[in-house]
Amino acid sequence: MISIEHLSIEFSSRPVLDDISFLVNRKDRIALVGKNGAGKTTLLRLIAHEYEPTAGTISMDSGITIGYLPQVMLFTDQRSLRDEVMTVFHGEDEARFIAEMDSTVIGLGFTRNDFNRPCSEFSGGWRMRIELAKILLRHPDLLLLDEPTNHLDIESIRWLEDFLVTSQATLIVVSHDQAFIDNVTNRTIEISLGRIYDYNVNYSKFVTLRQERHDQQVRAYLNQQKMIKETEDFIERFRYKATKAVQVQSRIKQLAKLERLEVDLEDTSRLNLRFPPAPRSGDFPIITEDLRKDFGSHTVFHDVNITIRRGEKVAFVGKNGEGKTTLVRCIMGQLDYYGTLKIGHNIKIGYFAQNQASLLDGELTVFDTIDRVAVGDIRTKIRDILGAFMFGGENSDKKVKVLSGGERSRLAMIKLLLEPCNLLILDEPTNHLDMQSKDVLKAALKDFNGTLICVSHDRDFLDGLVEKVYEFSGGLVREHIGGIYDFLRTKKIGNLQELEKRDLKESKEAKDSKDSSSKLDYAEQKAQAAAKRKKEKLIAETEAEIARIEEEQAHMEALLSNPESQTPENFQKYESLKHQIEQKLYEWEILSES
Repeated sequence: MISIEHLSIEFSSRPVLDDISFLVNRKDRIALVGKNGAGKTTLLRLIAHEYEPTAGTISMDSGITIGYLPQVMLFTDQRSLRDEVMTVFHGEDEARFIAEMDSTVIGLGFTRNDFNRPCSEFSGGWRMRIELAKILLRHPDLLLLDEPTNHLDIESIRWLEDFLVTSQATLIVVSHDQAFIDNVTNRTIEISLGRIYDYNVNYSKFVTLRQERHDQQVRAYLNQQKMIKETEDFIERFRYKATKAVQVQSRIKQLAKLERLEVDLEDTSRLNLRFPPAPRSGDFPIITEDLRKDFGSHTVFHDVNITIRRGEKVAFVGKNGEGKTTLVRCIMGQLDYYGTLKIGHNIKIGYFAQNQASLLDGELTVFDTIDRVAVGDIRTKIRDILGAFMFGGENSDKKVKVLSGGERSRLAMIKLLLEPCNLLILDEPTNHLDMQSKDVLKAALKDFNGTLICVSHDRDFLDGLVEKVYEFSGGLVREHIGGIYDFLRTKKIGNLQELEKRDLKESKEAKDSKDSSSKLDYAEQKAQAAAKRKKEKLIAETEAEIARIEEEQAHMEALLSNPESQTPENFQKYESLKHQIEQKLYEWEILSES
């Protein structure tokens, strides 16, 4: 199907892929793995014809269609969700495809109420789902998916797994979600130091085989280094001795012809990263009673009654927009609410969210950022820790201000790991971590003797880590005792029952009338229209408020450009405006996605 022969590519004279060759057969299901920056995305873009190789060829059977989902893309705003997705059918008999479109879009987490909403109302993560739906509905011969689960919740990931397992398409996928790639692939190609290593097994089995190969490489590398040193010592010792001239020249030529072995010697598999001991807290770090949060007329959740005990490790799961992060922000005191929320005695919270990265000092280096919070024996392991989170070598000397958003998030995570706390709240902590880094973080969290709340869609990361799951759905928060897979087994049954009920309901509706809206009586239609107008008014008011605060912020930026105006009061006001904008944008996103 695809033949890749002697393929090389370099950027700014730096080789990324070096003379790689392999075949992709029809119906292959390949996991493309390797450290961040190894070249996985580059290889996908080469196969998708978005990059041209420096050398080598990529040959494909004629007529092959490709569906490529990159990590970053441009979106359209002009059409509704339904109209945008239907563009994939190119004017064909659209009625034939409606059922397939519905099942795909709903499977990826949308509801029927979303179908007529403009694409411009959806956040970036939801727009990524729209693009994924379009790609899947085209049924291409070859699917190239780059981190497809980053913007999906657990239920949508499971739906995507089922879709891919039954699909006839050839699949090449890049993902840091081990459970996902184990379930959808049966071949693993690792990119390391510009070369590839091809294994005809899934990822879990690959890990074992890779360790064996790595051990062999290390032994070969160390033996060669020993030989090189002995040869160099001989040359240096007898360089000026006439009786040894021939032997010296022979060894010089031997070294010149030697193909030097390379191996990634960085091994953090045994790195034992521990949190500082958690200060003792009260028995119940979090208690809520009849907690409710509204944004205008939209209720995010209501009647939330949960009790989290000291030392418990729990997960918040559910579809995006159901209130997981909203509850976290209530706990952090960033949002107001109705009802009771009690924070226990002597609670010291360590909080990680994506915006934590913005709080780092841009003028410090990566190393200095961590050096300032590390205490005790951990100070001797700073470079090991940085290496485990992909800041090895020269990367530790970079200034924070030149780091990408993902790199800053990883650095904020390391900083959090080293600061004493007894309640850790992590909101999607694994989004910018590779599998090795996730393993290091998970091991540290399992040893953490405080309380943990983790918002995550990463089943493999949560497996064996949490002992209780809180499910956010339909405005309610339900407690499930047991680990993440206990919860998923329960939900599998629930989903089947719900599916059967929904199918029966939809069949009846289709039989009764082609237009389901005709079933609504006049009063109900009028109430829905009024609610829609009220929400649209609230969204418009929020947008106007954002514009007003941004204008005030721009005025403050101009004021602060004058050294004489750079007073503590003005800086404090500027930071307050930034916080207000962030708050209003969050409210706007919740309202728009509801």
